[in-house]
Amino acid sequence: MSVTSSFSSQDRQAGPPRLPTRPTGWPIGSYEEYGQAQRAVDFLAESEFPVQDVTIVGVDLMLVERVTGRLSWRRVLGAGAASGAWFGLFVGVMLSLFTGGQQTGGLLQIAVCLVLGVLFFMVFAAVGYASTRGRRDFQSSSQLVAGRYDVLCQPRNAEQGRDLLAKLAMRPASGPA
Repeated sequence: MSVTSSFSSQDRQAGPPRLPTRPTGWPIGSYEEYGQAQRAVDFLAESEFPVQDVTIVGVDLMLVERVTGRLSWRRVLGAGAASGAWFGLFVGVMLSLFTGGQQTGGLLQIAVCLVLGVLFFMVFAAVGYASTRGRRDFQSSSQLVAGRYDVLCQPRNAEQGRDLLAKLAMRPASGPA
């Protein structure tokens, strides 16, 4: 193993690659869900298998966007106000701690920061929502998921890994992974 500085001409070989590279190895298992692939690698680790030779590869990637709700002016301004309140409260408490203000002055400082945070964040939220002009009136969350998850292993240990995973497949499933 050789580890070099970024000024050296030698290739770095310690740890995962720094640039995106295609995975290498032989397939030793294929699973429909990531939890199943993770369970397989956990089983290999518990069996004293050299898991540093193993890679989980997601195949047939999909970006899944799940709609979580409808956006309205009320919801946008409410979320802006809530975010601004937390931020304003945080800034106000920090200022009062570091300025050494008296109790009454410190509370006033916190209140002013809280109100300013609410106002500014509501304005920013309103400007952002208005700029969409109704093209995206919903909230969502996105995930990158795969159609299947392959477990690959370097050739030197692939046969042993495949044998161990065959034993795992013969075990009864112990609930959701």
